[in-house]
Amino acid sequence: MSDDDYMPPPIAPKGEPKPKSKISASRRLSLKILLLTRASEQLEAEKEAREENKVQYLGENLPPLQLSGLQLEEMQKICKQLHEKIDKVDEDRYDCEAKVIKNNRDIHELNLKVRDLGGKFKKPALRKVRVSADEMLKALFGSKTKGSMDLRANLKSVKKEDIKQEKELNNEVGDWRKNVEAMSDMKGRKKMFDA
Repeated sequence: MSDDDYMPPPIAPKGEPKPKSKISASRRLSLKILLLTRASEQLEAEKEAREENKVQYLGENLPPLQLSGLQLEEMQKICKQLHEKIDKVDEDRYDCEAKVIKNNRDIHELNLKVRDLGGKFKKPALRKVRVSADEMLKALFGSKTKGSMDLRANLKSVKKEDIKQEKELNNEVGDWRKNVEAMSDMKGRKKMFDA
């Protein structure tokens, strides 16, 4: 049996006893050691490949400079070319960073949506709290409010005379026969327009 053919034993459901493993503890330990050594070898190979790619990329994009025996104008020209390359690389780096930030934000928003759709978020239990109007104002506005708030002070006051006038108006308007007779001639229509 090779290392690639190894399959872990099936996990038993809760409540049932686990079946005994067919692989001995020493064999399991030796397999773990083999897996770890193979993984470390692969990591080293990946690091070497990255370094080789880096050296190759720099060799292609940045040839070695030969500054010996150059005139001042030629050196200035080389410096300008290097500055242009640096600016281009900075722009590319900035674009890549912006894309990474945007993608991270999108991933975060999508994770929040998935969590919301999963329904795992539970609303916390709220307690009933009795708060007076003064305490509520202090909580909202801090210590800016002066004195206490009298809710009845803002109510409209109604006088008995106003109530009597409203009743008289209702009585006049309520009897429609009187209104029809009063408005039937031209004088009534003139009163209506004058009012």
